[in-house]
Amino acid sequence: MAEAELIEDGGEAASSVEFFRCPPYLAAEEATHTLRVEAADGVLVAPLIVRAVPGGEGRDAVSPYGYPGVVPTYPGGAIEAGDVDWSATGLVSLFLRGTALGPYPLPGAERGTLQISDPAEERKSRMSDRQQIRRNEASGFVVETLPGPEVSADQKSSFEQAYEETMTRTDAAPRYFFGSEWFEAVFSSRRTWLVLVNSPDGDVAAGSIGALSDGVLHYFLSGTADDHLHEAPMKNAIVALQDLSDELGAPLNLGGGLRPGDGLEEFKRGFANRQAPFIAHEVICDPDAYDRLSTGCAAGDFFPAYRAPG
Repeated sequence: MAEAELIEDGGEAASSVEFFRCPPYLAAEEATHTLRVEAADGVLVAPLIVRAVPGGEGRDAVSPYGYPGVVPTYPGGAIEAGDVDWSATGLVSLFLRGTALGPYPLPGAERGTLQISDPAEERKSRMSDRQQIRRNEASGFVVETLPGPEVSADQKSSFEQAYEETMTRTDAAPRYFFGSEWFEAVFSSRRTWLVLVNSPDGDVAAGSIGALSDGVLHYFLSGTADDHLHEAPMKNAIVALQDLSDELGAPLNLGGGLRPGDGLEEFKRGFANRQAPFIAHEVICDPDAYDRLSTGCAAGDFFPAYRAPG
């Protein structure tokens, strides 16, 4: 049987080249441990944020935001969660976000649909989107794509403002509001780019962070300033990210919506030429504790059930 352990402040899952596992990002996300699963033919590792279970009944863990995945350092296939001894971790459950397009060395649950713009296939967009993009260009909107370390303090601040306005406008959960130090950590990576759409007056109308990790360019965080919503400048930003995707030879992961079929997913679908499942690894490490904590929870398919909202 494979054996799992937690390494406190371990750097085994960190990477100098993959954004979602680079040390500055893991520090910004306050990753606390590395999960290590040792099997007969190799090792799996993943960064984790270990937390107290509500009510103080033990601990559970979640991966950092994004697509950090579970990284195999062996050539084998997936390991069944039931074939792992999780007892040494002391965890009730694990929720690990997979890499966007795999591999998935632990079994996973499909948690949504990712919209992908793949440079290996013909680029797609709606006529209405193309018309809006051309109108913005004719009106004097200008797009610039900046490597993360070259983003100036003013550019970072302008993007932060547009992003915060967007999160406030959409009534986003507190989890999606980030401080300046978090953004500084993101832009310190040479695997990030900031796409800015500047209005004819020179202010930032919209912006998006592109992040390269595990062979995929991610449409990571984006925002549109309140004053420019009617011009839909984010469409121009997506085209710039598609151009960067072409340059890097990496598929662009546009992500999904907040809920299947919502307006955000439909917007992204207009630029996608294929779809892929969003996979998360959901592991019950201590079934007895999990069942006890989840009793009476109306969680639906939320995982872990005992953390379901409401």
